Amino acid sequence: ASACRRFPDETAGPFPGNGTNRNADGVANALALSGIVRRDLRPSLGSGTVAQGVPLQLELRLLDARSGCAPLGGHAVYLWHCDREGRYSMYSPGVERENHGRGVQVSDAQGRLGFLTVVPGCYPGRWPHLHFEVYRDAAAATRGKGRLKVSQIALPDAPCAQVYQQAAGYQDSVEALRRVLARGDGVFGDGMALQMAAMKGSVGAGYTARLDIAV
Repeated sequence: ASACRRFPDETAGPFPGNGTNRNADGVANALALSGIVRRDLRPSLGSGTVAQGVPLQLELRLLDARSGCAPLGGHAVYLWHCDREGRYSMYSPGVERENHGRGVQVSDAQGRLGFLTVVPGCYPGRWPHLHFEVYRDAAAATRGKGRLKVSQIALPDAPCAQVYQQAAGYQDSVEALRRVLARGDGVFGDGMALQMAAMKGSVGAGYTARLDIAV
């Protein structure tokens, strides 16, 4: 139990789409969308638009920090992130009417859950990352009530740099990543050891990222 460390809390950021703030159309709430409980985050629900980019399989394991990091089953994670151009669906110009890069999954008895998405781009001032919230169950998640954890996942710079340099559509991320490495990140500036996913793969075959999250 002494080795079980609770995952750090972080800001949800300005583009959560969880019903707590507004976009150009009013309150932005992806959690209320039919079909938001899904593994594949690349399509936009309703429009059929599919986010392009290098595939990323994100595999998470939820753990109970109060019980020595025992598996935490039946809990829900709402995940969201920017696209390869650094845009957030529901908010950014050009994708205000889209909702790709957003979805909910529920952990199994071993605390495991996963998402299929694309490697997010890097935009000025931020390290490559993904946002998430943990809820008691899927019902709580789709209501956007009773968040147990709000935080962010960091992606390693080396594989991200490989994607940004080699894959189409990521060209603006090359300089953004170089600059953030030079001056640090406002969210992860206090350390990201517990928040850094293990990531492997290739531009051609896609990547897998894994991380444990103790709640």
